[in-house]
Amino acid sequence: MPVSPARSTALSILLRVERDRAFSGELLHSESLEELSAADRGLATEMVMGVLRWRSRLDDQIAQASSRSLQKLDGEVLNALRLGVYQMLYLSRIPAHAAIHESVDLVKRARKSSAAPFVNAVLRKISLEPGPLPPTGSLAGDLAHPEWLVRRWVGQYGEARARAICGFDQQTPATVLRLDNDDVVRELQRDGIELSPGRLLADAHVVLRGDITHSKALADGRVFIQDEASQLVAALVGAGVRILDCCAAPGSKTAGMAARNPTAEIVAAELHAHRAELLRRRVSASNVRVVQGDVLALPISGNFDRVLADVPCSGTGTLARNPEIKWRLKTEDLGDLHLKQAAILKAGLQQLAPGGRLVYSTCSLEREENEEVVEEVLKSEPAFRLLDARDELARLRTSGELVWNDPDSLLSGPFLRTIPGVHPCDGFFAAVIARRE
Repeated sequence: MPVSPARSTALSILLRVERDRAFSGELLHSESLEELSAADRGLATEMVMGVLRWRSRLDDQIAQASSRSLQKLDGEVLNALRLGVYQMLYLSRIPAHAAIHESVDLVKRARKSSAAPFVNAVLRKISLEPGPLPPTGSLAGDLAHPEWLVRRWVGQYGEARARAICGFDQQTPATVLRLDNDDVVRELQRDGIELSPGRLLADAHVVLRGDITHSKALADGRVFIQDEASQLVAALVGAGVRILDCCAAPGSKTAGMAARNPTAEIVAAELHAHRAELLRRRVSASNVRVVQGDVLALPISGNFDRVLADVPCSGTGTLARNPEIKWRLKTEDLGDLHLKQAAILKAGLQQLAPGGRLVYSTCSLEREENEEVVEEVLKSEPAFRLLDARDELARLRTSGELVWNDPDSLLSGPFLRTIPGVHPCDGFFAAVIARRE
């Protein structure tokens, strides 16, 4: 009997995430899954994301039942074991014998037949103790996060908020759309997609039921899948005549700014050629010009009245969507990212016209990538000053764009800060900086 397509696909994706540092979200939405039925796509997604979210807990169970060190196991063997344990512990609708049988067959199909008896023995041993996993005695252990990362969050946000962040990361996040008009809402509803209003923004809609990924509106670029915090960052940029998006791909924020500023000239810069091409395909607004190039040396003149510097970051505010990040990230990575982010911010500031404004943003929860970048750069750039994000939120509230009834909770001092589990969205940071006249 052949291995189910869902499990075979899940193992292939987990191996690519581990070996090639690929991202699960991109692989789960790639063309390779188009041949799967909707049910198999759903199961493959659930298993991949579940294994990545709960990996440390799964590995603890495997280590207790295994006669071999996990570090000595081939990737195919270890990930087949993870898939089997995840199904037994977290997917109650799948019988244990089916999870065991399929994992053994996955190993055989991966040409690791010699390990099949070992996989069978480990999974059968684990299956003899069904039920919820016992507490580990630590927040990081119970909610499957690296200890060093949770310690940082407890220190910065307090234990209650750190627990909320970790809990949010372990759940499937809502699929949120940005829609520009009610006609698109009605079209999606006719296609069987059920929506509810966003919690933060009037233009946001949450998908309750239906498959948005195969809708014509998404394919045509009339709707964007975009978390509400990401939408809020784009809204902070406000109205401008000439706007620069420094690190624009994949283009959701660019499209949002274009919708709010239909007569503005918008330059969307992207370093990598393939991502610049993706940007051109995704953003069809006629007032957006895509420029491939390094923001540190763009072949364009300055004098932009609005700039968005949504910089590459660790992504620790998006672990619910990208759980593999938490197993890859190292403390030393934050220092390297800080240097790159500060360089991009400095370059973006130089593109501002007098009186112009720049929004610096990340989807990171870490101070090194957020407050410390802004504070360091402004110390060496006296021509610029930090504005209070409170005023920008008040503007959005007055215009009806911001519908969240507690704007103060979105602030950390003068900065915008959304916290997963505290707010119904990813974790984003933003600072608003103005060039003196």
